[in-house]
Amino acid sequence: MKNETQSVVLVGVGGQGILLASEIMAQAAMQAGFEVKTNEVHGMAQRGGSVMAQIRYGKEVHSPLVAKGSAQILGALEHVEALRYADYLAPQGLAAVSAESITPVTVSSGAASYPANVEEMLKKVFPRLVYIDAAKKATELGDVRAANIILLGVISRGLDLPLDAWHKAIKQCVRERFLDLNMKAFELGRNYA
Repeated sequence: MKNETQSVVLVGVGGQGILLASEIMAQAAMQAGFEVKTNEVHGMAQRGGSVMAQIRYGKEVHSPLVAKGSAQILGALEHVEALRYADYLAPQGLAAVSAESITPVTVSSGAASYPANVEEMLKKVFPRLVYIDAAKKATELGDVRAANIILLGVISRGLDLPLDAWHKAIKQCVRERFLDLNMKAFELGRNYA
């Protein structure tokens, strides 16, 4: 993988920490000596809308955009968002998905319905699936907001970035008072995978 550009797509809902997770991943790739390009789509993120971040790294990266069907990893903090963006993942790519349900406005208004069999659907769509209840595990650690870092720990197992690069990136991107929690969250996710 050292000579191949790696592409990762992170998705979720506004407020879940997708942008922090993408910043940490980009920093980890830079710490490892790679060229990095990122792209973020916020949509209606402040109102609970969909958020997508694209991270590409390698020896030489020309564009931040991940072509559909080419991402080595799809990370999702909300499981229906994983289904929404499934077409970005390469056929043998890894889907790391949190078992969290966030009801969108279209469902709460009655204009749509939330699927009841999401886990079953994920297993059909993603041959390589790590399905984790990151929000529950983060709550057990003491702060639900660490779910994004738990998912990042899961994702880290599928990438060629050294562990010390991840640790340096977390230290660089997270406030010192939350550092211990986030390091524990990262290790929890990394050991889950």
